[in-house]
Amino acid sequence: MTKTRTEPRRAPWLALLAGGVLLATAGPAPAEEFDALVKRTQSEKPKFAERHKRLLTERYDLSDRPAEGVTMSNGKAVQEGVRVRLPEGTTWESLSQKTPADIKATNSWPAGFFPLPHPHHEAGGMVFPQPEIDTIKKQDGRDLTRLDLDYDLPQHMLPEFPAPIFLTTRPELGDVSQGQLVTLTNYYDLFSDVLNPKQLDGLRLLLTPFPQQQFNATDDRRSLQPSQGVACLDCHANGHTNAATHTVGDIRPNEHRHRIDTPSLRGVNVQRLFGSQRALKTVEDFTEFEQRAAYFDGDPATAAKKGVNPLERGSQVHFMAEFQALLDFPPAPKLNVLGKLDPAKATESELRGQELFFGKAQCATCHAPPYYTDNLMHNLQTQRFFSERMINGRKASADGPIKTFPLRGIKDSPPYLHDDRLMTLEDTVEFFNLVLGLKLESSEKTDLVAFMRAL
Repeated sequence: MTKTRTEPRRAPWLALLAGGVLLATAGPAPAEEFDALVKRTQSEKPKFAERHKRLLTERYDLSDRPAEGVTMSNGKAVQEGVRVRLPEGTTWESLSQKTPADIKATNSWPAGFFPLPHPHHEAGGMVFPQPEIDTIKKQDGRDLTRLDLDYDLPQHMLPEFPAPIFLTTRPELGDVSQGQLVTLTNYYDLFSDVLNPKQLDGLRLLLTPFPQQQFNATDDRRSLQPSQGVACLDCHANGHTNAATHTVGDIRPNEHRHRIDTPSLRGVNVQRLFGSQRALKTVEDFTEFEQRAAYFDGDPATAAKKGVNPLERGSQVHFMAEFQALLDFPPAPKLNVLGKLDPAKATESELRGQELFFGKAQCATCHAPPYYTDNLMHNLQTQRFFSERMINGRKASADGPIKTFPLRGIKDSPPYLHDDRLMTLEDTVEFFNLVLGLKLESSEKTDLVAFMRAL
């Protein structure tokens, strides 16, 4: 019987907290046989799923309430309304009048504005939405199902799937994916007449599964059957995002690790920072980093055991980056060449929202046109508003500097913020209204959302 180690090796002097009791450890954690691991994790699965479901219900209104006449690029409805629940007896208007110190003292920071934990934060790892799992299984014969946990957010809150692909080199083609999820089984037919040989091979590599912490061929995995691994575009589906989640590999201890919002790869050609907090300077750096470190939680020894696949920088990484640099933002017919609204095409609400965006709301301080990013990092210092606390295995504390993500095509990319904590654009407006002390009126918030939907 093969065995797997489910906990990292610990020095004899380390201790762990279990069941509220501090237990001394005498050395490395014992190995666990795979069938025992399956039995244990599947027996625990309902308990952690219920814990997380309860948290989501307490934080958010996750009902299906689409905005009238507002869709993503391929027609999926955009959800509307503020979904973060307020503390009883509180209104957004009254909350916005309080100082950060007052909000902290009265414990009135909305629960949905705290960091959102991973579906099972103590376990962590990659988790995929069901449509991605089903389509990959059908097209490529791979199974991305986790034996120990499921994805947590409802499908109507996620980006459209499969998302359209727009290329900077062939804008006249529109959606190059032709409505399909691009995988190893169809990429050549779809792209062989559109890409040059380098770019085509880069796309192939982005679609090729490589071993990963939870999906690999060893007994230390979280799939029932040995797995070929995970491909870059399993999360960045069609070069966009399917909102698959994970926990960052470069923060310790585990309770401080952030849940990951998979960002869109659209528009990487105009970006100069990669990774929500890592500040990697090129898409080549990011591509190589993902394979060497992020896939294995930053543990080279584990990576070696599970089958890390170092990519050759001069060709493979270069080819992958060259394809990624072709992924364009979706069309925005109301914007002119400078990224501002064309008054002849925009509504009065959108025009008022644009004025607020560049004025009172201060959004353009970080999100500058035409792509609505400044390619910098900013620390929002949200810890001003609350006392540090543990939430389902995730310690809510300071987030630190976060990359300014582009807002072009933003309505196609819910949920929002670097850890998925905000479900709608209305939630993001309420969040920044508090964080920046803007004191926006209700009508101004509505206009801001209207403008961002036009981007």
